[in-house]
Amino acid sequence: MDVLSNARQHLAAADPILARVITSTNASPPFTGHTNYYQALVDSIISQQLSVKAAAAIEARFKNLFENDFPSPEQIIEKDDELLRSVGISRPKVRYIKDLAQHILDGTVRFDMFDSLDNEAIIQELTQVKGIGEWTAHMFLMFCMRRLDVLPVGDLGIRNGIQRLYKLPNTPSPEMVIEIASQRHWHPYESVASWYVWHSLDNAPKV
Repeated sequence: MDVLSNARQHLAAADPILARVITSTNASPPFTGHTNYYQALVDSIISQQLSVKAAAAIEARFKNLFENDFPSPEQIIEKDDELLRSVGISRPKVRYIKDLAQHILDGTVRFDMFDSLDNEAIIQELTQVKGIGEWTAHMFLMFCMRRLDVLPVGDLGIRNGIQRLYKLPNTPSPEMVIEIASQRHWHPYESVASWYVWHSLDNAPKV
């Protein structure tokens, strides 16, 4: 039995409400994982507050600036800001992308060390980069690194989904999300539980 099957079995046994969501769908969380961390974070910055279609168009034009190859951190640093803006990247996002590139070049973000770090250490390292907040770090851990023990407490979809599933009178605070996850024994599969909460709203992130 693979780890996602174990996760579904654990969650279905521990949480009857979540069990109904899990058994009502054949869908499974797309936590395949990969090691292209740098490109994933650049793409994440570019796509912030954009539709999937708009983000894909801008990312394609961005690559075209570098002869259709994804640029290295050095190439991003060297590229003129106005050229980057010309493909539809906002001025703040240009700063964020360059800040990420600079953190990689000066060694304050070291992707080669991430596998040896716990979730909190990775969040702390990533959120020192302008434009990368806790939500982006949580999505990175879940969908890029395939960490199955991540609870994105600040995500509005998670909070709305929990409110609906558990018939709460109000949208739960991040602290309440932590409490509910603990009471329902989601650990060590909070990522999987979160995905099914998203799925119950048909609002799973497209990562």
